[in-house]
Amino acid sequence: MAEVSIEINGRKYRMACEDGQEEHLQRLGQRFDQHVSSFKGDFGEIGDTRLTVMAGIAVTDSLVEAERRIESLRAQLDEITRAGQSMAEESEALETRFAARMSEAARKIELAASVVEAANEEGGDR
Repeated sequence: MAEVSIEINGRKYRMACEDGQEEHLQRLGQRFDQHVSSFKGDFGEIGDTRLTVMAGIAVTDSLVEAERRIESLRAQLDEITRAGQSMAEESEALETRFAARMSEAARKIELAASVVEAANEEGGDR
């Protein structure tokens, strides 16, 4: 286990973390300290505990909003995926109908060619 020293509101805190996560924990601490400093700048010296609670609530509010947004994006992605699947199925159906019509046209052309050929053979025998 690694140990990291992070600073929140001018106070240092030693924290343990998994090896390799030190830099990530440092960044999280800095980000949280920015929230605390922002509230300190807005409200002045209202006490460390209140500043920390306010910053914690602000971070939690951001997290809840991000979770809502992720859920909304997932719903949109599901809708787009269903629409794409529907379009693919429709395209396949069109392709099948087109192939059937082309096959029917080819059959008619071959029939017409046979009739013309037969007529030419009859005309040639005269």
